[in-house]
Amino acid sequence: MSEFKHLYNDFKPENYKIFLDVNRETKRFEGQVTVTGESLTTDIAFHQKDLKITSVTVNGQAVDFTLDEASETVAFKLPATGETTVDFTYSAALTDNMTGIYPSYYDADGEKKQLVGTQFETHFARQAFPSIDEPAAKATFDLSVKYDEKDGEEIVSNMPEISNENGVHTFDTTVKMSSYLLAFVFGDMQSKLGKTKNGTQVGVFATKAHKAQALDFPLDIAIRVIEFYEDYFKVAYPLPHSWHIGLPDFSAGAMENWGAITYREVALLADPDNSTLASRQYVALVIAHELAHQWFGDLVTMEWWDDLWLNESFANMMEYVAIDAIEPDWHIWEQFSVSEAPMALNRDAIYGVQSVHVAVNHPDEINTLFDGAIVYAKGARLMVMLRKWLGDTDFSAGLHVYFDVHQYGNTVGRDLWDALSAASGRDVSAFMTSWIEQPGYPVLSVSVENDELVLRQQQFFTGEGVDQGRLWQIPLNTNWTGLPDVLSEAEVRIPGFAALSAENGDKPLLFNAQNAAHYLVKYDAELTEKVTAAVPTFDTITKVQLIQSALKLAEGGLSDYADLVNLLATFDNEPSNVVNLAMSQALNALKIFIDESTDSEVNFKKFVARLFDKQYSRLGWTKIAGESFNDEQLRALPISWEVYAENADAVAQSSEVFAQHTADIHGIPADIRQVVLKNEITENETDALVQSYFDAYAKTTDQTFQRELNVAVSSTKKMTTVETIISQYRNTDLVKPQDLRFWFSSLVSREFSQAAAFDWLVENWDWVQEKLGGDMASGDFIKVIGNSFDTEAKLQAFIDFTEPFKNEPAFKRIIEMAKTQIAAKIALLADQKAKVVALFETI
Repeated sequence: MSEFKHLYNDFKPENYKIFLDVNRETKRFEGQVTVTGESLTTDIAFHQKDLKITSVTVNGQAVDFTLDEASETVAFKLPATGETTVDFTYSAALTDNMTGIYPSYYDADGEKKQLVGTQFETHFARQAFPSIDEPAAKATFDLSVKYDEKDGEEIVSNMPEISNENGVHTFDTTVKMSSYLLAFVFGDMQSKLGKTKNGTQVGVFATKAHKAQALDFPLDIAIRVIEFYEDYFKVAYPLPHSWHIGLPDFSAGAMENWGAITYREVALLADPDNSTLASRQYVALVIAHELAHQWFGDLVTMEWWDDLWLNESFANMMEYVAIDAIEPDWHIWEQFSVSEAPMALNRDAIYGVQSVHVAVNHPDEINTLFDGAIVYAKGARLMVMLRKWLGDTDFSAGLHVYFDVHQYGNTVGRDLWDALSAASGRDVSAFMTSWIEQPGYPVLSVSVENDELVLRQQQFFTGEGVDQGRLWQIPLNTNWTGLPDVLSEAEVRIPGFAALSAENGDKPLLFNAQNAAHYLVKYDAELTEKVTAAVPTFDTITKVQLIQSALKLAEGGLSDYADLVNLLATFDNEPSNVVNLAMSQALNALKIFIDESTDSEVNFKKFVARLFDKQYSRLGWTKIAGESFNDEQLRALPISWEVYAENADAVAQSSEVFAQHTADIHGIPADIRQVVLKNEITENETDALVQSYFDAYAKTTDQTFQRELNVAVSSTKKMTTVETIISQYRNTDLVKPQDLRFWFSSLVSREFSQAAAFDWLVENWDWVQEKLGGDMASGDFIKVIGNSFDTEAKLQAFIDFTEPFKNEPAFKRIIEMAKTQIAAKIALLADQKAKVVALFETI
């Protein structure tokens, strides 16, 4: 696209009457659309992309029109402004890149089948029908679809079906909504239905390739989450039904189409016989996320994509609020601290990162906004921070005001701040603007100087960064009384530290309680010593926070890696799952300094073995009747690390478990299956074993199992196996395009296979863009390289590869950030590698 213009400024649609006739055999569809609305000018353009438009009529009269593929528009003139009816007749192809209207492929009982579904976010409705394809252009939709229907097939959409005449399925008029929320899916599906206590019909739909019981868990979660949101928001769910539909091919995790949410199957279905608690929690969180959007995003929608955070940051936070409410025994906020927090801390420390609110200067930039670490994870942390600052009562009341005032309309960020301010009596805009509008985050330095407690804030970077003197409104969230609520200046000095300490019982001074705000804390040596001594008494989230801070401060050059390693050593008998996850994240980060098959790796493995040995012995390999959710989730971590550390018992036990399940490796208990599959490759790889993994991958409908097989086979020590894996990348019958980035990541993240994977991407970049271009995940390949490369030669190879498209709006920022990441790792290795290697010789 070459030109950027808001078409909504010229035409305000009110209703679309859409008829589509889809032919799966020819992979084409015919369309007829009638749009009524108000024209503000006589020179009109509608969005369209790759539509073969044959006629345009205005108020019943045919008009000449011009297609502009560069700007993705069809332009024509009107005889006058005012109320206008425009009719389009056209045809188009089903897409192959999971946007617009597209087929999803799957096997059932040896037969190749397909569902046809839609993905219109961000700006892909124009691939299905001419429209004003902008969030602010809300209208009602009357949808009718005909397709080459077979016995037993069905079609679902945003609203209930009201007629089926001669194979034409007509749906009730939608509520007023944005074009990107329209959706339908048809094909051979099974479903499970239920109702909320307020009468909303809830259904889960999937292909018949899955167990019927896999639909039970998501149905239960969806019903209970809707009921929770209705109570929390004090606004009823506004549609007659809530459909949840699993698609075999789906690029993102899920999409919040109003009343017809679509999902990647792994994000919706849960095997009742052999799934992990973690995988079920993931499903629950995704469902809660998408249901939050039914209010925040669908009922009230951002005016333009620069305020995408209004949708995603909020929903990413609310998924945890909802699941914590309906499944309190899961302690899901602990998971938040080891999932969203590190993701945000890592990416937001890179110079050049986008802010949560960022201007969109070109439509191709829209998909780059869907940065999971910024708009989702960081944005969610900021919403958590705000909720804590306001208190849950005022936060909930403010949301009710927001929905009540703006329902069926569009908003900007200030509208949310105004509603929350009205409910709480606090200046939310003044508190939040520095966090939403500025990239990055601060480190709070805490020191005692001449009996003064000194608090300083400064932007934190990993790698090179230009300090622009940014300041944030930092909620101190301290465990001491007598300290300020918020730090807004660069430095504050508080006299009488000794007296303050005595008044607070001389307990260790802590900031950012519950890890609920987006900043790091660096204590001086004296304060650190007190904190470290008290670590065993802290709650799990505080322990996680201390590990995360120690890691980031070392990566940013503000502390030594010895501080991190010594802290980890204190957790050698830690029973908390989330603390062990934080430890694992830190250990994986330390691996950058450890070369395979060297003395440093031997020393590192000895340290790892000591850290996890006690929990490995306590938990064993099999579930214990009546054990806690914590222990159920934790078991696999010590096993995995002890296998990595070549603990003889762990390696032998893994091989024994595999031997017991050779006839059905999918039957390996789900919580330990990943480590067992991987260990068998690293210890006993044969061509036959590799082929058995590929065969299992092709056969299963369990996408979690597929990812485990991917990771396992990609752990190979044989270059011939690497070549075999890469030879399958373009075999879309085996490696679906939606999963290609996971396969690529598994190889490019390992030094052994990195060059081969990168060379494949360079040679096949055009093909990757053909399959995934325009999709919000297409930039993930660049991000993965940024996370993996660590030498000057690799940096130059990356620069050479990206040179032809480095200025394209869809990739520009991602490429620059990847270069910064790689350069930072090169500098970090030069400065710290010898020190870290020496450290593991002595610890």
